Amino acid sequence: MVVDAVDAVADPVTFEEFVIASGDSDMTPLLVRLRRADRRTTIVSPSDAAEAFIAVADRLITSQELLELVQGEPVELDEAPVAPGPVSYDQFRDLVTWRYDSATGPLNLASLAHDLRRQLGPSVDDTNWFGNGGFVRALESLSLPSAKFSNHFLWDSARHEPPESGVATGPAPEPVGRLSALLSLPRLAKEMWPPIYQALADYAGEHHFNLTEATRWARDQLASQGVDVSRSAIAFVTRGTAFGGAPLYRQPPPAAAEIATAFADNVLNRAEAAAIALSDDEIVEVRAWLGA
Repeated sequence: MVVDAVDAVADPVTFEEFVIASGDSDMTPLLVRLRRADRRTTIVSPSDAAEAFIAVADRLITSQELLELVQGEPVELDEAPVAPGPVSYDQFRDLVTWRYDSATGPLNLASLAHDLRRQLGPSVDDTNWFGNGGFVRALESLSLPSAKFSNHFLWDSARHEPPESGVATGPAPEPVGRLSALLSLPRLAKEMWPPIYQALADYAGEHHFNLTEATRWARDQLASQGVDVSRSAIAFVTRGTAFGGAPLYRQPPPAAAEIATAFADNVLNRAEAAAIALSDDEIVEVRAWLGA
């Protein structure tokens, strides 16, 4: 692929855009070469592709969006494509204000930061959150009305009930953090996993499976319970559950405990396939964190 792409750049016929279907970070130098040649680049890649790989592309099409297109479903982009250039503080303020004003419950800070990075691109890190030195400090600089913060949540004290104590459990164990960095495992608090499994089990028991509908329905159900989880994180669990042997379309539909076990099995199988060494004790720790 790399040789063919480089040959195409040198071809007398000018190819304006290169579309690469890959999740391999070894392709990063090719993307840099294409950008240097002033070619547009689009990546079709799973959500767990290396961040350095997708950050240099003009556009990312995730596996969920691709599946929706193949199934003939309308593609709803909750998360905008990566911005091709620097973004402004005003764009950051507008996005956060919209999320804050439309939130029906406390916003999970980890999910919000992930979504903003996806929408605004690498500029947030290049500028260290617009010169504020951190994500929470950037949020505080917006002076959102009645805003309250905890270690893991942001909420409007005039509209929202405070998040339940004990939901935030501090930093994840080291092996969980390793899997988050290498496999893009969503960075969620330990207590957030079981509600996700239950929401997906409830959906599977009441609906004919549709990926777009499943992620939207589960997100809305969780939000009504004060659990703010992005659709991308729910889709990550849904795919992992299917690959782990308990797809939501199965009959009879899987229970929450089956979903938890299948998802944890898939995460650990992917870790083994990626040669991520985990001891027996670390495997137990990962399963416990994931609620399995």
